[in-house]
Amino acid sequence: MKLRREFHFDAAHQLDHYAEGHPNRRIHGHSFRVRVSLNGIPNADTGQIMDLDQLKAALDNVKSQLDHNMLNDISDLGPPTLENLSIWIWEKLIVDLPTLSEVEIFRDSLGQSCCYEGH
Repeated sequence: MKLRREFHFDAAHQLDHYAEGHPNRRIHGHSFRVRVSLNGIPNADTGQIMDLDQLKAALDNVKSQLDHNMLNDISDLGPPTLENLSIWIWEKLIVDLPTLSEVEIFRDSLGQSCCYEGH
């Protein structure tokens, strides 16, 4: 069984590996949607895989590091691509969410997403 929760954030970035004059090379922003999935079996006493308030707290911690920030300024992110964001979010969440099974990040306005399922 999978338990899923989503959060949204808005952030800016630039991608220096694009050619001079390419729009992605300039600072620009996106609205992102992140879906996090946990694998598990509901606890017999609670009927839950995880307390949803605890899950929300873990996601809020990650969101606060991303929302309305310049992604290039996050030192351990690397080039701020969908792929690197997915891995970065995974690495931040796996500490508190050991049953984490997927991190999927969407740029809905562009029809783009990336799903990371761990190492």
